Amino acid sequence: MSVSKSLPASTTQAPTLLLCEALGFSPQILLDDIINIANNAVQDGVNGMEEFLEKWAEERASRGDTAAIDSMHEVEQGLVAFQTLLEHHTDIAFDFFEGWSLRNIFHIPPDLPIVLPHQEGLDLTVTSEREQELMDEMEDLRNQLDNQKKLNRLLTRAVRVSSQKRKVAEMRLERLSHLASSPSVPSPLDKMKAIPPKLLSMYQALSTLPQPDRQLDTPVDPGKRQWETNKAGYVDWAVDRLLAKGGVDQGESRTVDKLGTAQELRAALVAVRDVEVAVRDVKADLEEAMDES
Repeated sequence: MSVSKSLPASTTQAPTLLLCEALGFSPQILLDDIINIANNAVQDGVNGMEEFLEKWAEERASRGDTAAIDSMHEVEQGLVAFQTLLEHHTDIAFDFFEGWSLRNIFHIPPDLPIVLPHQEGLDLTVTSEREQELMDEMEDLRNQLDNQKKLNRLLTRAVRVSSQKRKVAEMRLERLSHLASSPSVPSPLDKMKAIPPKLLSMYQALSTLPQPDRQLDTPVDPGKRQWETNKAGYVDWAVDRLLAKGGVDQGESRTVDKLGTAQELRAALVAVRDVEVAVRDVKADLEEAMDES
């Protein structure tokens, strides 16, 4: 059975979506529910009439009435006709009711401006081109927002990594804090700065000395005498014998001449001693600082 029929085009001019938004429900759904309730009532009436007539026919058959069989057939035909008649009148009546409701109760004239409370102040005259521009702008803003979120995640990760590196750096700084200088106590680093110039002066003093004779460093075989080792050993042995006959100890003088003058040796020894003292002072300061920490 048909629930509702399509309305003429003139009745569909009302802003249906605006009406549904204002009412909170669709008028068509409400009318369909009313029609369905009426159809259910018609069906219940037909079912009640069918039960009554079947009971009446069974009572006649129980009394031995020979016309009961024919009456059962007539009852069935009558029920079908009764149901068809009711449904026909119901459809006609509610089709008129549905059309009248949509044209009167739920009809909004086209010339009647309607503004809902939450739409007050909105500009509803925007063209489709402007709307597309706004949609594109919203899409760009959405992309910018996504990029900003990604950047925030990267910055958060970078802050976490930098915090870990800072903790490691602070631990190293605390480990080396004893090297920090103060106005009253000099830092070991200040003393270490004086070592390179002293090393340079030591290098310059040692570079003025002549190259040592490698033959002097030649080890003497315990099983051989000096003149039996090599030519240099023989020459040294002969020179020593000649000097010994002359009564002059020329070994030391000859060795000194080969190593350098006394002034050069003295300057080299002073430079080495200065470096040694500076290194010893720095080492003592470092050990003292480590003990205090």
